[in-house]
Amino acid sequence: MENKKKTFWDYMWIISLVYLLLGFFNILFAWLGLLCFLIPLIISISGGGKAYCNTYCVRGQLLDLMGNKLNLSRYKSIPKFLKSKWFRYGFLTFFMTMFVVMLFNTYLVLAGARYLKEALQILWSFKVPWKIAHTAMFNPWVYQFALGFYSMMLTSTILGVITMILYKPRSWCVYCPMGTMTQLISKAKYNPNK
Repeated sequence: MENKKKTFWDYMWIISLVYLLLGFFNILFAWLGLLCFLIPLIISISGGGKAYCNTYCVRGQLLDLMGNKLNLSRYKSIPKFLKSKWFRYGFLTFFMTMFVVMLFNTYLVLAGARYLKEALQILWSFKVPWKIAHTAMFNPWVYQFALGFYSMMLTSTILGVITMILYKPRSWCVYCPMGTMTQLISKAKYNPNK
């Protein structure tokens, strides 16, 4: 059996782990997660289709490593409802609604609201049981955005890990909001009549 030579792209999963760890030490690192939103959209809009998902996605690689290399997946078939359009588009709508709420909360803090949510939330409901320290070095809206965005990234990673364990390693990729968006962009750009 021939061993495939490892390349830089085979180690992209490290970025996902480093991002998650850095966010616990300093919430401002959450801003780096915007790259995971912007890069797939830029690649898709510029004609790359789902190249980000298929090759560069750091979360997909992490889930693949956990499921296949560490053997944490049950390798069960992904349920049909997770693959269905109504679920994928519904999850994308829900995810984007949470993103808009996060942006609105950030705007409120920017506009002078005195309340800064100093807690990470998992699954948009459960607060992580420690306080995130911040200094007066940055405007409070910077922290508000970082807390909201990191909460979304942490939540989606947890959902990915749960479906990786229950089903196949990259089950998250079936209903990932970014994957659904890049697929919609590709269809609109290259198959406008479908």
